[in-house]
Amino acid sequence: MGGKGKSDLSIPLTDLEDYGSRLRSVKDRMNRTKKTFESYKDDIGDSGVYDALDDFESNWEDGREDIGQQLDQLAELSDAVVREFKKLDDDLAKKAKDSVKAGKEKGKGKEKEKGKDGGK
Repeated sequence: MGGKGKSDLSIPLTDLEDYGSRLRSVKDRMNRTKKTFESYKDDIGDSGVYDALDDFESNWEDGREDIGQQLDQLAELSDAVVREFKKLDDDLAKKAKDSVKAGKEKGKGKEKEKGKDGGK
């Protein structure tokens, strides 16, 4: 076990809880590049710049799909880690509580036995 009252297992659960939603946000923003380019089409001026951005967007589509799938998998994995760790934590807390409760009940039984035979 770790020293000085620290546990050996430490998971930044609050950070991890937000991780899946942040990954999904990255995917959403990544998938909006074409709409972003289109929204500035009139402001860009030179059609050559817009055409280059459009070419980039077209070429980027295949890679973006692969990255999007990986982001989805990471987000799902992150959610599963949080869910399973909370479940484990709840199970361990329940077992510890039940163990303490059983220990107290066992102690009460010994006191009753002492009282019956005069404490001998």
